[in-house]
Amino acid sequence: EIIQKNISSQATPRSTRLNASHLPEDHFFIKRVQQLGLIPFGSPTLSDQSLMPFPSVKIGPGNSARSHTANEYILLSELEEATPIYYNLLNGLKVE
Repeated sequence: EIIQKNISSQATPRSTRLNASHLPEDHFFIKRVQQLGLIPFGSPTLSDQSLMPFPSVKIGPGNSARSHTANEYILLSELEEATPIYYNLLNGLKVE
């Protein structure tokens, strides 16, 4: 719709099967992320999450730009850094 409003040609999507996913700013998980000083961001890659018809997050250690690429990898140091982050995210998380 945004593109169509800004061009004089006809724009037709090839597919509307895959959807972007996000959580609203007031979602309990986003609040917890912010409490811990973490910064949520949108992933530059596509996953099965685009087919989920419910709120979800995609979170993982490593550089997001490396995911779903040839020779994808995660450094051991990234796993070590992620462990306390996951623990702190889940510890004290109050589902509303």
